[in-house]
Amino acid sequence: MAVLSLSGGVIFYLPFLQEVYYKPLADALHLNNAEVGSLLSAFGITAMLSYAPGGWLADRISPRILLTSSLLLTGSSGLYFATFPSYTISLALHALWGVTITLLFWGSMIRVTRNWAPATEQGKAFGVLETGRGFGEVLSSMAILAVFGLLGSNTFALSMVIVQFSVLILGLGILAWLTIDDAAGGQNIAKNQPTVGIKEVLAVLKMPTVWLISIVILSGYCAYWGTFRFTSYSSDIFLMSVTMAAVLSVGKLWMKPIAALGAGFIADKFGIARSIACLFIVLFASFTLFAILPGLPSLLPVMIINVAIASLAIFAMRGIYFALLEESSIPVVVTGTAAGIISVVGFTPDIFMPLLGGVLIDRFPGPEGYRYFFLTVAAICLIGLAATLLLYRVNTEQRDPNPLTSPRI
Repeated sequence: MAVLSLSGGVIFYLPFLQEVYYKPLADALHLNNAEVGSLLSAFGITAMLSYAPGGWLADRISPRILLTSSLLLTGSSGLYFATFPSYTISLALHALWGVTITLLFWGSMIRVTRNWAPATEQGKAFGVLETGRGFGEVLSSMAILAVFGLLGSNTFALSMVIVQFSVLILGLGILAWLTIDDAAGGQNIAKNQPTVGIKEVLAVLKMPTVWLISIVILSGYCAYWGTFRFTSYSSDIFLMSVTMAAVLSVGKLWMKPIAALGAGFIADKFGIARSIACLFIVLFASFTLFAILPGLPSLLPVMIINVAIASLAIFAMRGIYFALLEESSIPVVVTGTAAGIISVVGFTPDIFMPLLGGVLIDRFPGPEGYRYFFLTVAAICLIGLAATLLLYRVNTEQRDPNPLTSPRI
């Protein structure tokens, strides 16, 4: 779990580099806001196409093979990205990462985590996963951000940042091969489990809870994308320096391990869906405040506190929303398949959210663009709240007999 969670945090840093180094990346590649956003959209498109087959692969192939291959391919291609190739090649690399990370890594990570803990401790299991991912992100990003500052916060410094992340990912790929067991996902433990084929995939597609979880995760992930704009928001509206804005962005990552682990323990007692509903209410209020908050120096502490509140809420939600698989009684044997289908819908914000933010900020310069963006995120949080409440009702009052029956692994 240590190797899995650290890998799950660090591997996403290459495609999501702009979360911390937005302006330096745009300058290094000579791109405008819309073009920078299109890089992640390229990643999002191939990721969306890879989630479902990747989940199916996770139910059939050793996670050791899938996870190691993902890390080695992603790290080696990252070394090439450090040369700052053309816009077209940069798009192609982000599209490649959508495949190497999503097809090979994501479904296996979810399946191994669910199999790691009993049914009554799924909140803790996914909280531990997200906590480890958080520590991996924040410790590596703080160290590498320090190098970025020492090297002058310029294009060469950013290149060294990418090289360091790539080498770290390659090292984790080697550790994954050495430490993760072939049967870690449970495929080789339960001999009487049915093979996941077309019949089982169709059965998963017919589950209403699968689609409700998809909407919950989509809404929560849109809120997560809202946090990506905190860096540029603080520098454009509150006139913070590029380095200080990056420090704020990295600083909020310290909230992730605290929020995820705490949410896991609380959700196991309070209920996963009920906990997520409360978090959506907090996020709606927080993003609404971002939309109406004037960029006055006297209000800078309010902005920073609101960043902390939004970060705590979204990291808490990300730590537990895949625990809805167990609360919704989705069979363990199709964990990867269900996670893949849910992710196809749930992570579509990778496609439209970066473009939405870039287009709004380019078309409406200054506070107006950020106001429209944050209000959109707040409205999506209300949709997530409605889906969560409906899922809670289905799980507690209207659950139909499951078309797939299998013992827990």
